[in-house]
Amino acid sequence: METQAPPIPAVQTNGLTRVYGNMIALNALNLTVNRGDLFGFIGSNGAGKTTSLRILATFLQPSAGSASVLGHDVVKDADAVRHVIGYMPDFFGVYKDMEVTEYLDFFGACYKIPTGKREKTVNDVLELVGLTEKRGALIGALSRGMQQRLGLARVLIHDPQLLLLDEPASGLDPRARIEMMAILQELQRMGKTIIISSHILSELQSLCNRVAIIERGQLIYSGPVQGVRDQLAAGLVYWVTVRDESLRAIDLLKARPEITDAVAMDGQIKVTFTGHDVDPTILPEILVQCGIKFTGLWEDELGLEEVFLRVTKGDTQ
Repeated sequence: METQAPPIPAVQTNGLTRVYGNMIALNALNLTVNRGDLFGFIGSNGAGKTTSLRILATFLQPSAGSASVLGHDVVKDADAVRHVIGYMPDFFGVYKDMEVTEYLDFFGACYKIPTGKREKTVNDVLELVGLTEKRGALIGALSRGMQQRLGLARVLIHDPQLLLLDEPASGLDPRARIEMMAILQELQRMGKTIIISSHILSELQSLCNRVAIIERGQLIYSGPVQGVRDQLAAGLVYWVTVRDESLRAIDLLKARPEITDAVAMDGQIKVTFTGHDVDPTILPEILVQCGIKFTGLWEDELGLEEVFLRVTKGDTQ
C-alpha cells in the first residue's frame, strides 16, 4: 500500500530574510501555513509583518532564504503565485469617481475574465462582501468600512485560493470590524486560506485557528491559538478570594515553591504558578489549613492580547 505524500502547505518559508541597508526587517523566518487556515499574523508596527506579506505577494524579493505559495516559489514562479493569491495591502488607492461595478469590472478585465462572465463574477463578489445594494454607488461616497469591503471584493475577483490581508480592519468602527470578520469566516468556510495581520488581538483570538507572533523580524511563536498560552505564558494564573486576612493569605501563598507570585488586586488575590502542571486545588487547602476563610477560586482567562504583551518587548526596527 502506497503512502500518500503530505499535502503541500499553502505557505512555506525557510530562512526567509530581508535586509534594508543595515536593518534586518526579516531574520530567517521559518513559517508554515496549512491549507484552510485562518492564520493570524501578529506583531507591532515595524515587526516585519508587511515585509513578509509583500514577499509572499511577489512585490518584494527576499535577501536570503526562500518562500513558496501553494508549491510555487515566489521568486522563480512569481506569475503562478499571482494567479493563486489575493493581496490586500494596509493602504490601497481607490478610484473615487468610479462606480463600484465599474471598478470591479476593470480589475476583472485585468485578470482576463471573459466579458460575458465578468458581470456574474462582479455580482457574486459584491453579494459575498455585502455590497450588492451599493453596486451603482460612487466609490467616493462609500464609508471607510464599505471601501474596505470593496477592496476585499477586488482581491476576490479572480477567485484566489490564498488571501493575504494586511490590517484589513484598520480604521474601521466596531460594527464594520465585526462585519469584516464575519466575511472572513465565511471565506474560510468556502475553503479559502487566509493570512491576516492585525493589531486587534482580541478578535484574532476568536477568529483564527492558528497564529504567529513576530518581533523585530524574528518568529516568537507559530501554532494553534490555544497553544499560545501554554507555550508562552510563564505559568497558570488563578484568582482567589478570602473573607479576611488577605495579607496573611498572600504571605502563605508566596512561601510555597509551586507559586511564583501572589498579589492583591481589587479585593482579590492573583496567584501565578511556576508552571502549567500544578494542581490549583492546593490553594484552598493551604488557606483552610491555616484557618483562613476561603470564598472563591477561578482560573484567569489569559487572552491573546495579554500573552502578546508578556512575550514581546515592543521593540521595532
